Amino acid sequence: MHDAAPERFLLERFALAPTALSTVLGTAVATRADHADLFFEHRMAQTASLEDGVVKKATRSLRQGVGVRVLAGARQGYAYSDEVSLDRLQVAARTARYIAERRSDGAVAVSVADGRPHDLYPVATPPVETPVAELAALLGRLDTVARAYDPHVTSVLASIGIEHRVILVATPDGRLVGDERPLVHLSVTCIAERGGVRQQGSHGGGGRFAFAELAARAEQFAREAARQAVTNLDAVPAPAGSMTVVLGPGWPGILLHEAVGHGLEGDFNRKGTSTFSNRIGTRVASELCTVVDDGTIAARRGSLNVDDEGTPTQRTVLIEDGILRGYLQDKQNAALMGMPLTGNGRRESFAHLPMPRMTNTFMLAGQEAPEDIIRSVDRGLYAVSFGGGSVDITSGKFVFSASEAYEIEGGKIGRPVKGATLIGNGPDVLTRISRVGHDLQLDDGIGTCGKDGQSVPVGVGLPTIRIDGITVGGTQA
Repeated sequence: MHDAAPERFLLERFALAPTALSTVLGTAVATRADHADLFFEHRMAQTASLEDGVVKKATRSLRQGVGVRVLAGARQGYAYSDEVSLDRLQVAARTARYIAERRSDGAVAVSVADGRPHDLYPVATPPVETPVAELAALLGRLDTVARAYDPHVTSVLASIGIEHRVILVATPDGRLVGDERPLVHLSVTCIAERGGVRQQGSHGGGGRFAFAELAARAEQFAREAARQAVTNLDAVPAPAGSMTVVLGPGWPGILLHEAVGHGLEGDFNRKGTSTFSNRIGTRVASELCTVVDDGTIAARRGSLNVDDEGTPTQRTVLIEDGILRGYLQDKQNAALMGMPLTGNGRRESFAHLPMPRMTNTFMLAGQEAPEDIIRSVDRGLYAVSFGGGSVDITSGKFVFSASEAYEIEGGKIGRPVKGATLIGNGPDVLTRISRVGHDLQLDDGIGTCGKDGQSVPVGVGLPTIRIDGITVGGTQA
């Protein structure tokens, strides 16, 4: 990304001068508002998908627009338009101002973070310019690779998603902060059949890098999806009850993201609805646990040069040696709570309000060898990958289904199991972590986080960890 390139691109595309933006922002803050901003977005996307050995769908789309936000204490006014003109901007500004307008005094100042945007994903050629024929050829190759892995693989589904977003944030103090955001993603699902039994395996990855880098890793994803499906053909019913569970490195960090991460977002804590509310400085986890959110890791799916409010992202320590240190913040919640910005104001598109969201959230590595952690368990469960799950932010209770898991018997990994679910309470589980491996891994780049109807790309990570006394739901007592 070159300096000022996103700003110049969008202003020229919409034929708007910086003076026009100042006029609109002046309209937005004409009454007793604390802050206002404009969020411009230009998003190009393309997809291609394969089923039954044939590329059945390919799309290319363009969406652009602008949102106007006004903050007045705890109120937010927001209006947006997919027609970007000075007249439309003025209408949106008046609408947002009306929604947020308040008649009480005591404005809350919104701080502006210093620092330059990062340069985390320099890509010479935007991936979205990849020819459709090249996407189709890759999908066809993946179908061949997955089926060649094992004759029991009977069906392969694969999809590619690519997007290129250019955003611009404008504020009343004259700040213009832009960003170009490439993103590539590939997923492969395989179905394996044997003796009337059908099992599924899925894998994928991606990030903010060139399409060629994704293509170089694609066959590995296909083989991994096929391996998981074939492995699950031999799965036995999962045991049930309270037991020791070992989580493998990487993607199992999704449990940390859902069961703990959301509860550390600023809006839930400002409103007092999180189980972590008003607990900064207190012990919330085992002393072995340090959890961070880091939006500055180059090329990662959850990384951003700046968040969707124009604040540079950063590395935020949330839990340090078991002690709660802070929350993830956007401008509104940071101001109302009197806490520093963390660069976590995110939104799905120009049609959505920003809110505190995670970027890449993971637990730091410990000192132990993963094989020693497995050997320490006489009987338990080893969970390698997860599918769906849900969490209640207020109570911290969660339920997660394991898509690949194994028995542990006598300190050794045994048979694969099916139908295993982990049931527990996020803060309680953190206190039950008794061993942490030195093998921290981040996921391959497949995470999408949903909150209040908005979806954003995220990353997760975890070293191998041992959790004592967690409830496993299964079909075998």
